[in-house]
Amino acid sequence: MAHWLMKSEPNEWGWAHQVAVDAAPWNGVRNHQAAKNLKAMRVGDTAFFYHSVTEKRIVGILEVVGEAEPDPGDPSGRFVQVMVRAAAPLPHPVTLAEIKADPRLAELALVKQVRLSVMPVPDDAWARICAMGGVAP
Repeated sequence: MAHWLMKSEPNEWGWAHQVAVDAAPWNGVRNHQAAKNLKAMRVGDTAFFYHSVTEKRIVGILEVVGEAEPDPGDPSGRFVQVMVRAAAPLPHPVTLAEIKADPRLAELALVKQVRLSVMPVPDDAWARICAMGGVAP
């Protein structure tokens, strides 16, 4: 099982929106590296749900429930979407500032590739962020 981080602007699609539905497509990704990451996702993988722009914090955990399929909003047919569902909120949302302050997380793509919207999270970083957020990895 792999771990990921997926960014969304909370006013466009926030944690509350995700929780309100059984499962939803994660679509609209138009960056080739992020799309490659979506294509690598498998059912059962987990992902942090990150509120970008105004909040800059991880607020919940998603589970991948459907693998990559064409994004119907992409007329070129080059980009994909995956289906995700809300698995659990983080009792203590983990801010970008907290992540940057932890030297064990210095190599995380969230710190090094700030504009990437879908990124892998190594197992050790996953466990550390889960602990910071008050959940078992």
